[in-house]
Amino acid sequence: MAPSRTILIAGAGIGGLTAALTIASAGFRVVVLEQAARLEETGAGLQLGPNATRLLIGLGLRERLEPVAVALSCIRVRHARTGADIATLSLGDTIAARLGAPYWALHRGDLQAVLVEAATKHPDIEIKLNCRVEDFATHANGITVEARQSHETVDERGVALIGADGLWSAIRGRLGHPFTPQFAQHTAYRALVPADAVADELRSPQVQLWLGQDAHLVHYPVRGGTLINIVAIVHDDWQEPGWNAPGTADDVLARFSTRAWGRDARAVLNAAPHWQKWALYGLPALRRWGQGPVTLLGDAAHPMLPFLAQGAAMAIEDAVVLAERLVRSPNDIEAALRAYEKTRAARTARAQHAARRNGGIYQMTGLSALARNSAMRVMGGPRLLAGYDWLYGWRNGTS
Repeated sequence: MAPSRTILIAGAGIGGLTAALTIASAGFRVVVLEQAARLEETGAGLQLGPNATRLLIGLGLRERLEPVAVALSCIRVRHARTGADIATLSLGDTIAARLGAPYWALHRGDLQAVLVEAATKHPDIEIKLNCRVEDFATHANGITVEARQSHETVDERGVALIGADGLWSAIRGRLGHPFTPQFAQHTAYRALVPADAVADELRSPQVQLWLGQDAHLVHYPVRGGTLINIVAIVHDDWQEPGWNAPGTADDVLARFSTRAWGRDARAVLNAAPHWQKWALYGLPALRRWGQGPVTLLGDAAHPMLPFLAQGAAMAIEDAVVLAERLVRSPNDIEAALRAYEKTRAARTARAQHAARRNGGIYQMTGLSALARNSAMRVMGGPRLLAGYDWLYGWRNGTS
């Protein structure tokens, strides 16, 4: 395919790989520049609501994803100390019938492996590993990217550059955005354990969300139900950047004391001998994402705190909308990029706000927590879930 139809993507994460597939399917050649030397099946679990799963299914990936996905039956909100149910939000056949797609839990590595396989097989996608974007220059014919591959400097030319390089995006910095990620006063601990390490009730196909004081716990099965993904989030001052700092079981258990956390919740925590932790960072909604033939996608544009479980989903949505705008304006790339940004800005800002709001709700204390629990019980699962129709009911630009 002619170089004038080449789109460059920085980053081979979920957003970057999904964008490669959607853009290549729109008739462009795609070159993905990934700084890692190899694409490993790393990370832990993630949740994908119908807004994301319908897009992946639309890309023809259902057959590959279903064997490793878990179709979740409900989100079960529980009291940290007593274990009593506060509310249950039905998913499963209910949400699939109402919104036209399933609610899945996946291991991040499984999703990335499926995306890598699909991208590798596509004749118009090339993935270059160990290739770190260092600079770019725009010109009349598009953009030239300077990258470091092994010990050599290489130039890549295309009509556009998509920065899908995550929270600490170098592309965002190169575009001159004044904001840097800000510590959100929380640390997340994560672990994966074999399903048979916990009791039957705790490994059912549910998201179990335990609400405590200044802390909450989430767990659900992944990898076809063979593993349990556990995430424990606490109010904290530790703020070292990165995703894989070591954590200890003693540290986690000390933050989830027997005084405030009941036997069943602590049984989940006790099942994990090894933990990793990361400090949570956020970023204000950007007034502009890109300029000229450059734009941002996924966490590079709108990093999501994990309290809405929408980080991967928003990146997948971005990829689909970006490809659609390129199809509409194939001969005016800059117009296509600005239209994409305009289409996505309000929705992603709303999702960022909702995630921050949930974080405050999950970790209420004292009378505020009692009022929260009472309100959730009165509303009930159906009304609580209906409050997210704007999120899960999204269909390529509509809600």
